[in-house]
Amino acid sequence: MGKRLRDNVNSRYVEAANRLNSKRARRKIVAYVESYDDVYFWRTVLDRFEDDTRFFEVMLPSKGRLKRGKKSVLMNFIEGKVGRDMIACVDADYDYLMQGCTPMSATILNSPYVFHTYVYAIENFQCYAAGLHNVCVMATLNDHAIFDFVDYMERFSEACFPLFVWSVWMYRTGQHNEFSLTEFCRLAEPGGFNVAYPQASIDHLKGKIDRKVRFLQKRYPAGKHECRKLQGELLALGVTPETTYLYIQGHHIFDSVVVPIMTKVCNKLRLERENEISRTSVHSTQRQNEMSCYENSIEGIASMLKKSVGYMNCPQFRRLQGDVARYLDECDGKPATGPESEAGSGSQPM
Repeated sequence: MGKRLRDNVNSRYVEAANRLNSKRARRKIVAYVESYDDVYFWRTVLDRFEDDTRFFEVMLPSKGRLKRGKKSVLMNFIEGKVGRDMIACVDADYDYLMQGCTPMSATILNSPYVFHTYVYAIENFQCYAAGLHNVCVMATLNDHAIFDFVDYMERFSEACFPLFVWSVWMYRTGQHNEFSLTEFCRLAEPGGFNVAYPQASIDHLKGKIDRKVRFLQKRYPAGKHECRKLQGELLALGVTPETTYLYIQGHHIFDSVVVPIMTKVCNKLRLERENEISRTSVHSTQRQNEMSCYENSIEGIASMLKKSVGYMNCPQFRRLQGDVARYLDECDGKPATGPESEAGSGSQPM
């Protein structure tokens, strides 16, 4: 019985607790997230909205049990637990692009208390191209810009875009067993990346993508016309050929695309810094001490990516914050106004 009572904690319970507090006390809003890594990300989303009237507590779906994942978070919606003082915060995955074609997609798009990333997952935000140079600086303590991440990720995205449209079409039409997300990610991997000659990896990628697109066009002739129409719909949702990487499976972009590229870039930056230390040291003891100091100061690339907030100016991130701003205005009985509202409107975010 006790366990059942604990599991029945819902938004109405939090609302009642808030009413019992002094009028001067801050209102608590519980934000359920999918996993441990999501806690910090959603804190960066919600932090700006805390003031002397409200605060957020970001947590996993249950404090009492080790429940994680999108389904666990959304079960709170299904069971009627979310509401004015309890929200669900999830990755969009393909559910945003499905536009209500599945029950999960409809739940995410239609509930005023469910917030999603717009991009595939938080890892896509962490890999936001405009912030990757700063991550290199964090990982190497070397601010020499030797690689154009924005340009490369745009070319990577343009190469992937035609096959990405087919992937979304397969999922929308329930044919994803014929062309799975796993297969798409296997093809959407540059391979053979060289910092000095990055275009070679793009050309290799484009060859794989083009061959698969031709195969799908031949096997699904009706899909060729429908994919052209879908391409226009995706553009209206904010998916452009240059930003496709934001909508590809987040772990794939993080683990198989960005981290391998950044590893090679950061290795060159670290070697550059080490050579500078060797060149400017007066004697071997100074060189050893300086080298030891440098090695103890640098950090791992993956951990720095997870700590990066270089996505703050990403249009999709601002759109997400706009959704939160409107939700809070509605809770407070205010009209939705200001730049946050505009960023969260139904207009194209790019």
